[in-house]
Amino acid sequence: ILNMFSELKFPVPWGHVAAKAWGPSEGHPVLCLHGWLDNANTFDKLIPLLPRDCYYVAMDFSGHGLSSHRPAGSPYHFLDYVSDVLRVAAALQWRRFTLMGHSMGGSVAGMFCFLYPEMVDKLILLENLGFLLAPEDTEAWLKSKRMVIDRLLSLEAKQQTPKARSPEAALQRLLEANRHLTAEGGAILLQRGATETPAGLVYNRDMRVRTQNRESLTVEQCVKLLQKIQDRVLIIVARDGLLVPHKLDSRNHFVKALREAFESTLREHIQLVEVPGSHFVHLNEPEVVSGIISNFLTAQNTRARL
Repeated sequence: ILNMFSELKFPVPWGHVAAKAWGPSEGHPVLCLHGWLDNANTFDKLIPLLPRDCYYVAMDFSGHGLSSHRPAGSPYHFLDYVSDVLRVAAALQWRRFTLMGHSMGGSVAGMFCFLYPEMVDKLILLENLGFLLAPEDTEAWLKSKRMVIDRLLSLEAKQQTPKARSPEAALQRLLEANRHLTAEGGAILLQRGATETPAGLVYNRDMRVRTQNRESLTVEQCVKLLQKIQDRVLIIVARDGLLVPHKLDSRNHFVKALREAFESTLREHIQLVEVPGSHFVHLNEPEVVSGIISNFLTAQNTRARL
């Protein structure tokens, strides 16, 4: 029964990567990747609604949820999250599997597909296009890189102990930072995202995660990489999410280039679906996306379309 899950722990050189699993271990493998500052619980409401013959493993990225923080002095590089995925796949002895990623987890999933295409049979992106876009202005790019280093060294200098909050205050803080989250969704994330101490709840996430060093790509690289992906791809964007498709046209030439690529070569294997809802639609209203994802997971033909 998909309402039941088990906890998993995979040893890594600096500690462990934590995960939770649903379904039969011999089922078709699906690795689920959460968003920035979230954790594996982001899939708690969705997975019970998906096909029962798959084995779903939702991992906590390093520095998130119940996974170990990276060693002292180490920044969080975007590619480190990609290597987390490879470590978990190796521990599970998965040679080929489906990847499902929400938000930042979608960018990690996309990069994993670009680097290890032979290991992925299907890619599901929730509120993400599969990559992080580089700032078009060189000075902005330099500024973003400098900020990563400055923030990391500043955090190390302060050596702050994590702040303890009452359960109500911890939830309130989470909801203030995520206007797309419902109170129920926030409480679900908090179950795995905080630890109870005598002083109150303390967030589990590593503060250094906020200084993440991104692996950004240019518009041209994004389009070329998407054209290279030959497995089936499902992209779900929410109408009131962070991508807001109907407002994207006026944003930049990236969308124009992407739309042109979709029209010419990408629509063969990439399916783009717009649904009502917010950035956390899979957690807030999972039934809105569960049918679309289920059809995609069970489709057999190599160029599946709904």
